[in-house]
Amino acid sequence: MRLLPRDERFFDLFTSVATFNVEAAQALLELLQAPVDKRSYLVETIKRLEHQGDQVTHELVTRLDRSFITPLDREDIHLLASRLDDVLDRIDGTARRTRIFRSGIPPEGIVVLADVILRATQQLLNAVKVLESGKTPVVIKACIEVKKLEEEGDSAYSEWLGRLFDEEKDPIALVKWKEIYDTLEKTLDQAEDVANILESIAIKHS
Repeated sequence: MRLLPRDERFFDLFTSVATFNVEAAQALLELLQAPVDKRSYLVETIKRLEHQGDQVTHELVTRLDRSFITPLDREDIHLLASRLDDVLDRIDGTARRTRIFRSGIPPEGIVVLADVILRATQQLLNAVKVLESGKTPVVIKACIEVKKLEEEGDSAYSEWLGRLFDEEKDPIALVKWKEIYDTLEKTLDQAEDVANILESIAIKHS
């Protein structure tokens, strides 16, 4: 029997942001495969998800400030919340760039990387959903998958960026697509950061 309250809602908030990440990644993949005239709705959908993620992250940080006892170390809660939100910000950044750059049909590698990002966010959600129950092996397995996906993304990034420089003759288009490639690659780096934090938390509390 606990003598002091321990706020467990943190885990629900983590799951909310991780779910927004999956939904935004799915919308990004659809955006990159959609006709140019159908993209605005998906850009706005991702922006809405990013805004919702900011609100939940703010609620989480506010709750952290008000909670006397927390289910995880305060530093871990803050770090996990921030890094999950960073993934969402990166996805939104890619979507906004497609609008700003008036991007046309993307190179195949752009879609390949967006698909890797979607799979990484799904694995992060799998890990976050069982964090509260202490299922350390499940969390670790999901984190390992994210790291493998980051490596897969790095390999795809190198291959497809090289092809872009070989094949794209328009220097302006080259700059635009390289910027989007870079943003996608950074999104995967952020996802790996989240996986590292989750793995550390799971091991610490196992």
